[in-house]
Amino acid sequence: MRATPFLAFAMLACAAIGAAAEDREGYYYPPITSTEMFERTLAPTPDASRAVRIGFVTQVTQQQLQAPATPRYVMFAKGAEAEEMIIVALDDHVFATLFRARAIMAQLSAPARQTAFFVEKQLADVATFYDMLKIMGFKTLTLSDGARWTHQVTFR
Repeated sequence: MRATPFLAFAMLACAAIGAAAEDREGYYYPPITSTEMFERTLAPTPDASRAVRIGFVTQVTQQQLQAPATPRYVMFAKGAEAEEMIIVALDDHVFATLFRARAIMAQLSAPARQTAFFVEKQLADVATFYDMLKIMGFKTLTLSDGARWTHQVTFR
């Protein structure tokens, strides 16, 4: 069977889309310099969907844009099912170190603890932002200063 120009173009486009989905490194953030695994399970996880994950990211982004201060980092979801969360610093200070990035993740735990799910399950005093991401079905969280380092958390 001879490939038509359209078929050849379609095959090339599909390969490019697949490569782009797999290789966010070098486009959104510098090479991954460290990794960790988050394996804790606090409660049975309800079904989470792509729409839930995108809705969460949209809500956080809207809150940032409504605040009087300029956002210091950007959060977005990628992947076919929006299962990869990426957070990249927008200035040289907010994520100057991985420790500062982790401090912001700890700060993001406060709103997570106020969600109905954590309150109903009596987890508000122990739940973290990472727990919330895992429950929503995110598979990875990638944090980066956008210049020198990238840290990736895998949820299991």
